[in-house]
Amino acid sequence: MKKIPYGRQNITEEDIQAVVDILKSDFLTQGPIIAEFESAFSSYIGCKYAVAVSNGTAALHLCALALDIKSGDKVITTPITFAATANCVRYAGGDVVFADIDPNTYLLDIKEVEKKLKSVPKGTYKGIIPVDFAGRAVNLEAFRKLADEYGCWIIEDSCHAPGGFFIDSMDAKHNCGNGQYAELAIFSFHPVKHIAAGEGGMITTNDENLYHRLRNLRTHGIQQNPNLKQFNHGAWYYEMQELGYNYRLTDFQAALAISQLKRAKEGIKKRINIASVYEKAFAGKSFIKKQVGLVEGHAYHLYVVEVENRNGLYDHLRNYNIFPQIHYIPVHLMPYYRQFGWKEGDFPIAESYYNNCLSIPIFPTLTEEDQKFVIEKVFEFFC
Repeated sequence: MKKIPYGRQNITEEDIQAVVDILKSDFLTQGPIIAEFESAFSSYIGCKYAVAVSNGTAALHLCALALDIKSGDKVITTPITFAATANCVRYAGGDVVFADIDPNTYLLDIKEVEKKLKSVPKGTYKGIIPVDFAGRAVNLEAFRKLADEYGCWIIEDSCHAPGGFFIDSMDAKHNCGNGQYAELAIFSFHPVKHIAAGEGGMITTNDENLYHRLRNLRTHGIQQNPNLKQFNHGAWYYEMQELGYNYRLTDFQAALAISQLKRAKEGIKKRINIASVYEKAFAGKSFIKKQVGLVEGHAYHLYVVEVENRNGLYDHLRNYNIFPQIHYIPVHLMPYYRQFGWKEGDFPIAESYYNNCLSIPIFPTLTEEDQKFVIEKVFEFFC
């Protein structure tokens, strides 16, 4: 039987040609197409600056470094995310503090965050990392107000949501990662994401100082700038000004991403259409405890359902070559994070969600026939 994954890349002849053109060019890395991609992506998102990096995890790590997270700094995030969201705080020596999710949106619950901020002296917490989980945009206007009250910065993890947006209190549209409410935002170009580059990531910001720091950290902390000359050297002169990393994106990945970016809006529309079909098929069905829902501004990286006997349905679908996925095992229950005292029962909403959640196939090239087959097999299991 044909395999139907929960998500997959769509590579066209145009994508392939874009990569071939780079392979025939003078630059495979550190070439002019990197800046071209950064410019195109910042225009798409609506921010001032964008910094391309090797992957989403590298993007998170550089954000943590640029914001000067250090040992003992406490940062709040959600347990329903990929581990990298929390790990970036640990990379820099900080302490991760989780807060429960909203049962309706699956996003970090701002009321739970506020409880943690209120329970300790101001300044105890340094930052908040909300996640646009499954493609649903966090209302960063509300988080910004709370963060300002308690002196926190915000990193928006938008790996699931390029093209997603929310509407603020003034009825203005805010694209995920546009820099209006968060100091920094990050994106991923992993194959199952909206824009596939094999791997790759992007950091967006409106802060010029953070932008220049990120560019420095991306390449070993090294700059090559004639204005930096301290001695009478030649044109080769460069300086390592701080400890950075090799988190550069290759030129052929950037070329693939630019080609993919041209179809990004079309891809969002297809994802919304697929979500609409699922919504109609599952509406009012007692075996569906909850659906992700049709939400304005949702980018639909994932289509999540909560069901009874999740494990049974998971196995049933796999028997028919349908490969759903679980997003995510709560990060606080990972063995690494349990060493810090996190345990079952700490976040009942997140844990209940995990016990019932299933991400079923959604990607732009999912055919009507294949989606019908997925729905049919879900009904077959319960009915």
